[in-house]
Amino acid sequence: MKIKQYQVDAFASRAFEGNPAAVCPLESWLDDSVLQAIAEENNLSETAFFVPSGRGFRLRWFTPAREVDLCGHATLASAHIIFETLGYSRDVITFETRSGGLFVARKGKLLEMDFPARVPVPCDVPQALARGLGQRPIALLAADDYLAVFDSEATVRALKPDHGLLGELDLRGVIVTAPGTDVDFVSRFFAPRFGVPEDPVTGSAHCELAPYWAARLGRNILRARQVSRRGGQLSCELKGDRVILSGEAVTFMAAEISF
Repeated sequence: MKIKQYQVDAFASRAFEGNPAAVCPLESWLDDSVLQAIAEENNLSETAFFVPSGRGFRLRWFTPAREVDLCGHATLASAHIIFETLGYSRDVITFETRSGGLFVARKGKLLEMDFPARVPVPCDVPQALARGLGQRPIALLAADDYLAVFDSEATVRALKPDHGLLGELDLRGVIVTAPGTDVDFVSRFFAPRFGVPEDPVTGSAHCELAPYWAARLGRNILRARQVSRRGGQLSCELKGDRVILSGEAVTFMAAEISF
């Protein structure tokens, strides 16, 4: 069997930036074990697969270890391929996913994603989290992930986590965040439990970050930067129970998988 695969740098305006995702357009679903094997072979934080549906496309995301419920950068990458490579003529793509309907609109060079907000709530600090991050956050909240708040961008950049300890936690991953020096906030994201020690740029984490920072700063339009080694920049807008995330994407590679 042969299928097309693309590698896209999401939340990036040029290659070698942002978060790389693999994208595989399919005519119909392959067995889940094959989808997982492809994701493991790619060894990227996410591989996205989509098939046509009545409303648009059915979209699924796999890390090297398992399927996930929501992924921002691989959704952005998939929309980029549908618009730029497959020649989709409508202005908005509807994706049917395990997290409900997701919508991506083309706005010039930007792709604007409409995702569900995940409002984090305060929680106790697990011992494995404090030890795994190497220091105790000034506040901890939880939604799909733990959201650990620190005092400064420098502190977030300097963290050297113990991924073995963070992998013991019960939620998907750990977001660390602080006020930014030239953006509203910065973050990093660790998900060793899902086979992703540190994700370069995590759209889905901003579904939790945007509600937190909007409440803290008193405004709904925010500029964010994920300060991983590759790094990436996002625009976030909280609109009721939805988060609008905007970014660019570039195709790095087109290939064919044979198996």
